Amino acid sequence: MNISFILNGNKVKVEVSPEKPLLRVLREDLDVMSVKEGCGRGECGTCTVLLDEVPVTSCMVAAGQVRGREITTLEGLESSGAISDLQQAFKEAGAVQCGFCTPGFIISAYALLKENPDPSRDEIRVAVSGNICRCTGYTKIIDAIELAAKYNKGLNNEI
Repeated sequence: MNISFILNGNKVKVEVSPEKPLLRVLREDLDVMSVKEGCGRGECGTCTVLLDEVPVTSCMVAAGQVRGREITTLEGLESSGAISDLQQAFKEAGAVQCGFCTPGFIISAYALLKENPDPSRDEIRVAVSGNICRCTGYTKIIDAIELAAKYNKGLNNEI
């Protein structure tokens, strides 16, 4: 089946089974490497992408569900410059260790900060509750998102 959708601002068309997980379409058919497979069951958040600006685990979305919709991955946020504050904050707060889960956390954080530019620590915890990190213990990740929100105050950034 031919499926067309917007990926990181560009229209793409792929021929895939409509049941194939979006995660596999992104990695195998479209060479989008920031989307990682962790659990394959929608529990770890490693494969989080934005589907029409809402964070979803791409391992749980069938390719047929994205026809005509918009998908944004870390590559899309990077190319638009929309996540420079988040990247800087993750670096400064020491929120990256092995880095495997980082793209999913950044996507979830981006969605939160776009909707709520001044979240509380509890709101940050809820926003990233679908993302698992086996290295950091979460404190530095929450600190990083809080720092990114502070960077963004009063600035004309895209978050």
